[in-house]
Amino acid sequence: MKQFLWITAALMLAACGRGDAPTVASATPDEATMRSLNGGEVIGLTTAAGAHSWRGLAFAAPPVGDLRWRAPRPPEGWSGRRDATQFGERCAQMSNGLNASEGLEPGLFIGAEDCLTLDIYAPSDAQGKKLPVMVWIHGGSNVWGRSSSYDGSNLALKEDVIIVPVQYRLGPLGWFGNAAIRASAEAPEDAAANFALLDLMASLKWVRENIEAFGGDPANITIFGESAGGHNVVGLLASPLAEGLFDRAIIQSGSFDSVPLAEAEFSGAPESNPSAVVAERLGAGDAAALRAISAEALLAAYGENGRGRLALATMIEDGVTLPSYPLRDVFGVPGAFHAVPTITGTNRDEMKFFHIANPALTKKILGFFLVPRDKDYYNAVSEYLSRIWGIRSVDQPAALMTAAGHEALYAYRFDWDEGGRFLFTDTGQLLGASHAMEIPFVFNRYVLFGALDKVLFQKKTLKTREELAHGMGAYWAAFARDGVPGNGGGLAEWSRWAADGGSVMRFDSANDGGVEMVQEVATFDALIADIKTDPRLTDQERCNVVDAVRVWLDGLASALGEELGCAASPA
Repeated sequence: MKQFLWITAALMLAACGRGDAPTVASATPDEATMRSLNGGEVIGLTTAAGAHSWRGLAFAAPPVGDLRWRAPRPPEGWSGRRDATQFGERCAQMSNGLNASEGLEPGLFIGAEDCLTLDIYAPSDAQGKKLPVMVWIHGGSNVWGRSSSYDGSNLALKEDVIIVPVQYRLGPLGWFGNAAIRASAEAPEDAAANFALLDLMASLKWVRENIEAFGGDPANITIFGESAGGHNVVGLLASPLAEGLFDRAIIQSGSFDSVPLAEAEFSGAPESNPSAVVAERLGAGDAAALRAISAEALLAAYGENGRGRLALATMIEDGVTLPSYPLRDVFGVPGAFHAVPTITGTNRDEMKFFHIANPALTKKILGFFLVPRDKDYYNAVSEYLSRIWGIRSVDQPAALMTAAGHEALYAYRFDWDEGGRFLFTDTGQLLGASHAMEIPFVFNRYVLFGALDKVLFQKKTLKTREELAHGMGAYWAAFARDGVPGNGGGLAEWSRWAADGGSVMRFDSANDGGVEMVQEVATFDALIADIKTDPRLTDQERCNVVDAVRVWLDGLASALGEELGCAASPA
């Protein structure tokens, strides 16, 4: 019972991450994993699943001291054989409820600045082959998370691919627009604001140069990521500096939004923590003083966003790593983005992941069993905000890219909602096909919320879950092989996005229609029409939906409020 109480608390603090306990496996070096790289020899291990793995491989020099807020520099070589059986230290961050599995309370400084490492998972017979390489970018609002949470063994073994989870600078160490820092630049890339994007580019360069030793094809690299990781995939697609570093891209519940440089520095609201305000708060006006501040003090100077994450601007329009105009607009300009084969998709119930923690929407029975206060309203508000996520992350950018002449574009929606029940709490109802729910199916490893996974993924759904996981992994791997997700292996055709009629691959269990193509294009006009006539909602609840939208998209909320006759809420 105490275990369930902790999980409930963790969910209430969650934002864009998942249970953070790394895989427990033997760290005994295996001679069969010895490899010669450009920097020297490394030896890894064999995971419990039977894959070969190498952990904590540095792809850049530690970004510490004078290298803080600079583009990553190449890593140093070594003599002799380096042990690669231990994960690298996570990047500096603040703990939250999802770190409870490690015995950590929320709000603690954890990690280190010396963190630019990656892990590799490969089939045991990969050496000498040229397998597709899939570089995984973790989520966590770009302020939290680590590569060790993602064991790529099953996906690598089942689909004969190489999986490479990578780490990148987080929070203000990875995203920091500041005039003093720009003035201290020693190279053009040092004048950036998105240092995390530069880290990801450095990891891709390392993979291009070294992955052949592990059985990977350096000419066939797919980047894929979820939530903030998906947002970073979008950033790499738009960055002029990422040309030639990857060959395909998969965006899972990502974002196409960005922040103007001026807003990130000076003109944001107080809760945005613009970097100039933080520097003034720390009493550090020049670059040397800023670099001398401890990472813990730097992170502590930032406020919290109410969901256990630091509040700060990411994906900044810095004119270096990204164009100096909105990221979303980049994808409507022919030649302005890397038109590699791309998949973008969302989960049907994205927002339930966040709404489960909202006391206005849920309540506790007997002090801790979460249930909706009003099931109809809970489902309605979750549905409409999740549909907005889908429109902004799939329909709108897909329309922009196709209009710009990009044809190799595919879309999906993840619908699995068969989570189990524990007494009064029904995870199928509360979470449904929520944010992050697709990750266990892509990796074929049902690890998401720690102890709650036993409730969420019950034995009675094992057969259909495994069928769905095999299908998703196969589609992802087929896409990584040749850029066409429906090619070979008995997979049904996954049609390209069609601007005039959708073409979305729907992923669900065999109990609910299975994997199938559906033709649909979601629009804000249809969304507004549905809210106006939804029998689940009272007039006041329709206006409550408008207020919920306003937190996210003020312009859409204003239009919706005018249509519904809802007065704007006081600031």
